[in-house]
Amino acid sequence: MQTVFSLKTEGQGLYEFTHSISSWLNEAAVEDGLLTLFVRHTSCSLLIQENADPDVQVDLKAFFERLVPPSDHPSMSYLVHTYEGPDDMPAHIKAAMMPVSLSIPVAQGRMMLGTWQGIYLFEHRTRAHRRQVAAHFLATSA
Repeated sequence: MQTVFSLKTEGQGLYEFTHSISSWLNEAAVEDGLLTLFVRHTSCSLLIQENADPDVQVDLKAFFERLVPPSDHPSMSYLVHTYEGPDDMPAHIKAAMMPVSLSIPVAQGRMMLGTWQGIYLFEHRTRAHRRQVAAHFLATSA
């Protein structure tokens, strides 16, 4: 079973889409298996992260902005790929550091996420984008 989730972003930040995935699994009436998610872009990532306190997302975004600043920052003067804007190559670097795919066990139709875990697309570009996340559910054979 496969689908593609389309996510609209409004610039850098974490965008939770756990509910969309849960709804898809619920509508398909799945039981046990493995869910694989894969983002089809080179300048964003997928993360499982805390979804209870929004400060976690604020702090993660701030940390990665400090870790990999825009290409027009003096510390990034060595970058060559800069013609798509000062956020482009840093976005590729961040995507290389973080996962672009996730594997999540599913039991009795529910993802086996922890109490405070949510699934996020981490947008690394500063302008809005429409991102695609491919989902594949493989049922466990009985």
